[in-house]
Amino acid sequence: MEWLMWFTKFENTKPVSLVIFFVLFCGVIVYLFGSKQRGAQLESFKNIPLQDDDI
Repeated sequence: MEWLMWFTKFENTKPVSLVIFFVLFCGVIVYLFGSKQRGAQLESFKNIPLQDDDI
């Protein structure tokens, strides 16, 4: 149970959380832009807020 006490110290959890979030961020970027088809689809969505409604 000593290893659980390691997580209670703030100076230990800051670098661990930084690494976790960085890996997660890189994974999302690779997932979104890893496929050319998915990247093209995302590029087509970028102008949606600027389009006028024809209602």
